Amino acid sequence: MLEGAKLIGAGCATIALAGAGAGIGIVFGSLINSVARNPSLTKQLFGYAILGFALTEAIALFALMMSFLILFVF
Repeated sequence: MLEGAKLIGAGCATIALAGAGAGIGIVFGSLINSVARNPSLTKQLFGYAILGFALTEAIALFALMMSFLILFVF
């Protein structure tokens, strides 16, 4: 019973990874749109996009860590 609950909880925790993937797609899609509108700001916009990517990926890694904690620690 407990093992099944752990698996369900870990599966629910990994749903956040799909959201992080969508978030990364939105960040770089917005970068392409912004550079198409104003090419002179490419370097500044790329820096912002990398920051957005790093923060979104950090959330994904946090969700993956929670999933592993549920599976192997508790």
